[in-house]
Amino acid sequence: MIGTLFHMSVSEANSVFSKYDWLVLLLPVGGLIIVAMYKKCDMLGNKGTDGVLMSIRNDTEVPFLLSPLIFISTVITHLLGGSAGREGAALQLGGSIGSTIGKLFRIDGKDMRLVIMCGMSGVFSALFGTPITAAFFALGITSVGTMYYSGLVPCLASALAAYFITRFAGIEPTHFTVMYIPEITVITVLKTILIAVLCAELSIIFCIVMHYTARYMKIFMKNPYLRIFVGGAVIVALTYLLGTRDYNGAGMSVIETAVENGYASGWAWILKIIFTAVTIGAGYKGGEIVPTFFIGATFGCVMGELIGLTPGFAAAVGMVAMFCGVLNCPVASIILSIELFGSKGLILFAAAVGVSYMLSGYYGLYGSQKIMYSKLHAEYINTNTK
Repeated sequence: MIGTLFHMSVSEANSVFSKYDWLVLLLPVGGLIIVAMYKKCDMLGNKGTDGVLMSIRNDTEVPFLLSPLIFISTVITHLLGGSAGREGAALQLGGSIGSTIGKLFRIDGKDMRLVIMCGMSGVFSALFGTPITAAFFALGITSVGTMYYSGLVPCLASALAAYFITRFAGIEPTHFTVMYIPEITVITVLKTILIAVLCAELSIIFCIVMHYTARYMKIFMKNPYLRIFVGGAVIVALTYLLGTRDYNGAGMSVIETAVENGYASGWAWILKIIFTAVTIGAGYKGGEIVPTFFIGATFGCVMGELIGLTPGFAAAVGMVAMFCGVLNCPVASIILSIELFGSKGLILFAAAVGVSYMLSGYYGLYGSQKIMYSKLHAEYINTNTK
């Protein structure tokens, strides 16, 4: 229910912004409101999605106040044109709800992690309409190389329940129509792998830019009010300098154009990296996964045109490869390709996911994510992502 309400609220916020794009001028003020809310609730030091992932591994609780805070602040970010997604907020929202329910029913620490994962999979499913991806994403995001299979049935049940509630509310699942999926030939496979290789490297760049932007903004602007106000002002300036609103909000329309129409601006992926890094680094709330889709789709579309691979299909490959590269979830990524694009190109998507996972190194959007086993050798490494 809450996931459905969150989906509807964020969608309405984006709709309002598309009608009154001058609202971006209020983004710095909205940022001040977000910081004030978090400070009032003594949550400025909250680690967000990283905190939720740590709670699963350490059997700790996720603060209840995180739910209303991340809900409201994400809506503000989208309403005023911040470049962010919604799934990072969904993971925090779901984790907080799950932890609160677990505490209410006095569930012990070992089972608490399952309840938190159920909350994460439920809200993720409500946002994207991809229940199987949501379940496997929750099972594998915390510790790459191992899965909490004891949570398979509970997470699937939660994801499916959320999916049916959103359908009952009239919300359609996220789905893209790839107009042409090429036949599986040696040349097609090699071109698909090339896109995946490039997306793996791009995922590393994206993670580094995201982490260092946030780090240096905190170093040079220690005051969170100043930091978020300046970040908002930079987004406003870039928006008017470019003369387009394509890089504000999640950018789902740009993703749809790239996949279904095979068109994307040549520099769109670079600009989205900049917009998202500044928005999230400054302290605005939301997520990084839909921006990851945007970057992968536009980059794949452009590269497909250059190497002779159908641009729309290349955009779809870019989306899935980037998703795997920044989140290190190959199983969830393969399932995502089926739920978003259908099963016809499964072999090609799976090849792209495998290559992207292998070559994206030990980087990730969430620093608390653990890589349990080497990507290249049968070796236990137990290291955090960079």
